[in-house]
Amino acid sequence: MIKPARLLLTVCLIALTTACVYRINIQQGNYLDQTAVNQVKAGMTKSQVRYLLGTPLVANLFDRSRWDYVYYFKKGHSSHVDERRVTVFFHDNKVVRIIKPSNALAAEQERHLAKIKNGRIY
Repeated sequence: MIKPARLLLTVCLIALTTACVYRINIQQGNYLDQTAVNQVKAGMTKSQVRYLLGTPLVANLFDRSRWDYVYYFKKGHSSHVDERRVTVFFHDNKVVRIIKPSNALAAEQERHLAKIKNGRIY
């Protein structure tokens, strides 16, 4: 017969271990390095943009002159979300306009992401 104290200790340990839920970091889309984004200039070709930023996450089938890059990152136990959007517009296979986050916003997001190393938050 199990002693009541031992039974209570076992139940408490099981209850404590089930309360420790691990939440993974969620990362979606293309990681957008701000230095690469800043290198995209008007007049560049689609292949040059693809070399710098990678394949666009959203390439509109109806409007091939627009590429959308989206990066989403949510830390496991945090409600903080880093989201970046970059839109590149082309005309005759050349960049005519780019919509990107400001350098201040990008720097703040870089600081948040720098706290993560090998999937762990520091």
